[in-house]
Amino acid sequence: MELKKSPDGGWGWVIVAVSFFTQFLCYGSPLAVGVLYIEWLDAFGEGKGKTAWIGSLASGVGLLASLGCGLLYTATVTITCQYFDSRRGLALGLISTGSSVGLFIYAALQRLLIEFYGLDGCLLIVGALALNILACGSLMRPLQSSDLPLPEKTALENVPDRYSIYKEKEKDPEENINMLEKSYSGEETCKNILANGDCKSESLLHKTPATVAHTKETETYKKKVAERTYFCKQLAKRKWQLYKNYCGETVALFKNKVFSALFIAIFLFDIGGFPPSLLMEDVARSSNVKEEEFIMPLISIIGIMTAVGKLILGILADFKWINTLYLYVATLIIMSLALCAIPFAKSYVTLALLSGILGFLTGNWSIFPYVTTKTVGIEKLAHAYGILMFFAGLGNSLGPPIVGWFYDWTQTYDIAFYFSGLCVLLGGFILLLAALPSWDTCKKQLPKPAPTTFLYKVASNSSNV
Repeated sequence: MELKKSPDGGWGWVIVAVSFFTQFLCYGSPLAVGVLYIEWLDAFGEGKGKTAWIGSLASGVGLLASLGCGLLYTATVTITCQYFDSRRGLALGLISTGSSVGLFIYAALQRLLIEFYGLDGCLLIVGALALNILACGSLMRPLQSSDLPLPEKTALENVPDRYSIYKEKEKDPEENINMLEKSYSGEETCKNILANGDCKSESLLHKTPATVAHTKETETYKKKVAERTYFCKQLAKRKWQLYKNYCGETVALFKNKVFSALFIAIFLFDIGGFPPSLLMEDVARSSNVKEEEFIMPLISIIGIMTAVGKLILGILADFKWINTLYLYVATLIIMSLALCAIPFAKSYVTLALLSGILGFLTGNWSIFPYVTTKTVGIEKLAHAYGILMFFAGLGNSLGPPIVGWFYDWTQTYDIAFYFSGLCVLLGGFILLLAALPSWDTCKKQLPKPAPTTFLYKVASNSSNV
């Protein structure tokens, strides 16, 4: 099914606006969970690794809230890609800044709410604010196909026709007849007698009007049972066919080496790149940075710089002379170096500077859907992006606990952030190797050389004389 041409405007700007507020309300609090992390450490008195599971699951996979966030994020990205083509980078940059602006605002808001209402009251108010996502979702209209109108509602008796499997007749009369023949085995005997002329007079003598009505009701009931049985069988075949198609499409996606590298890169990126947004406040406290030196929360700096990075990187993605895939790889490599520099930061100024750099580079989320679309195409974007977001959420869940366990083991964040930087660097190099054009050149078969011809001179018989 082919979609209409992207309008690059019109109702698309409404989609951008509601997608922005959806990500603002959905991801603002989970990304600013570093403020709550300090409260949870004091409230539960557990180790940093175990406590980090709370924040990582809030932004990763495994909880009801995170499942809803994942569905919302994929929906906002895919519908925006449908409505925009030439301005896709700008549109993705605008909607993805919603989560960053939400991070900046929720970081300060949650501190005030905890101060006035406590931790429980803060979480209740944040949950109530998230209900406004329903209003945003009501304004999203998917782009319809160019050749098919909206499906009309059909009556119940027409439903079986819609679920017929591919390349198969809508109704299979022979199968229905076989079903009915099994149900009407008694009547089949009577039909044979009727052919001899004996059954007609006998049935008229013994059947009363009540018996005839009862027989008609039984026949109608058996016919409905046969039709419903046929419908269930066709529906099961249809669902099984869709499941097989989905598995086949998934296997085909992973045969694309760039897509396979993308899934590894996003998994490693979230293992190493997500912990700073959760743990940076505790890193400052562990580095004996005084609270009086805090001009602005580090988590807020990450949030505002992420918004700037998403917008700028999204605009850069629209330039024809920029390879978006290489731009994404560059952000991964630079981020790995910034993560490895965190252990050397012992003051608020250096931590704030590194937080700004990490926040800006985390803005590569705005170009990641752009890269995915260029890799698999707009038709397969929803399928491919859903797979990638699953592994991204898995990385989000594992990253902070791993960093916390490193701290519990060594009583310092040094090795933890070296590990984070190595993960992001490894993902960037894998993606770079998969995207290099030299790999495609190596696959091209070289022209076969012309066969070498050897000339042999036959010896003369006279020499033997």
